[in-house]
Amino acid sequence: MAEYVNNHIHTTYSFSPYTPVQAVKKAKDSGLMTAGIMDHDSVGGAKQFIEAGRKEGIATTAGFECRVRMDGTPFDGQRLNNPDQISNAYVACHGIPHQHIDTAQAWLAPYRQRRNIRNRHMVETINGRLLAGTGMRIDFDRDVAGISMCADGGSVTERHITYALVAKLLAHVDKGAALVRLLEGEMGMHLSEKQRAALLDAEGQYYDYTLLGILKSSLIGSFYIDATDECPMAQEFVSFVRSIGAIPAYAYLGDVGDSVTGDKKAQRFEDGYLDELFPWLKEAGFLAVTYMPTRNTEQQLQRVMKLCDDYALFQISGEDINSPAQGFRCAALELPEYKHLVTSTWALIGHENAASADVENGMFSWKNAREMPELQDRICHFAALGRAGR
Repeated sequence: MAEYVNNHIHTTYSFSPYTPVQAVKKAKDSGLMTAGIMDHDSVGGAKQFIEAGRKEGIATTAGFECRVRMDGTPFDGQRLNNPDQISNAYVACHGIPHQHIDTAQAWLAPYRQRRNIRNRHMVETINGRLLAGTGMRIDFDRDVAGISMCADGGSVTERHITYALVAKLLAHVDKGAALVRLLEGEMGMHLSEKQRAALLDAEGQYYDYTLLGILKSSLIGSFYIDATDECPMAQEFVSFVRSIGAIPAYAYLGDVGDSVTGDKKAQRFEDGYLDELFPWLKEAGFLAVTYMPTRNTEQQLQRVMKLCDDYALFQISGEDINSPAQGFRCAALELPEYKHLVTSTWALIGHENAASADVENGMFSWKNAREMPELQDRICHFAALGRAGR
């Protein structure tokens, strides 16, 4: 029988229809054995998520996702895994020892504050460039921050901004043909036949999220402003995450063809220089690579898995959940070639539980690295701890 796990569930503390408690319940109801919270620039919902897991009897992991600057690295000027900006990469912190959740939230706080300065500028760009002459206008505090958890330590993301635009559009015109005319006419968007067909289906389930995905993939370049001082340097991120006994991971995206989630256009990312990226990740102190099996081809996944083995990088999987249209299960975990991702999830849980008692008990502590120098031995050891503690 397949075991389903997911280490990349977003909640309302970044962008998601699910509160931390709802996310845990949805994960359990979907048949997951484990669930991991992964919000952007925030761990504000982590304690609720962990407590909900205890009540529901499902094992949990806690982490956060953020963007880092690659200035001064061999990849300065390259497009890594960020569709919107060069020299900027998405990374993840996994397995936060529970005594350091507040430490992580405090470290992220100034980055959230700086992010909102840029968010306000992007909203004004939308008002001045995309909505000029339409009679619509987005108010950042009411329409964007107001639908977020930023007052309670959550972050405001580009998805919040885009969803605020979705709400304005759907309040302004009817779904279907009228919306398509507005987008292609007054707003000057070019819709593919697939996108147009989806929007013409006014009764389509999760219509607002369908529109969100289309706008994010097609329109974000019209208002996106590069993120700079709201992002730590890559080495700062690694140093902080390791200092609290958590696991810094690079988030592999890979070249995109037909986007599974509908929110990314076809684009080349880090596949062209993976052979240079992986040794740099190891040297820079990253301990893991996280990836989403349903987003990549078998060839991409086989290559990434081999590189992880070659450089002794822990493999962490998860499906990026931020829409009610997405299922919590990853069907790839039913295949034998990806069973190790289930084992690694239990190892992540074992690490988090052990490090929450004492950081020196974590999977990558100096003590355990000395006693079990082979990563695979540690994975097996901590997976057993994780299963025993569920």
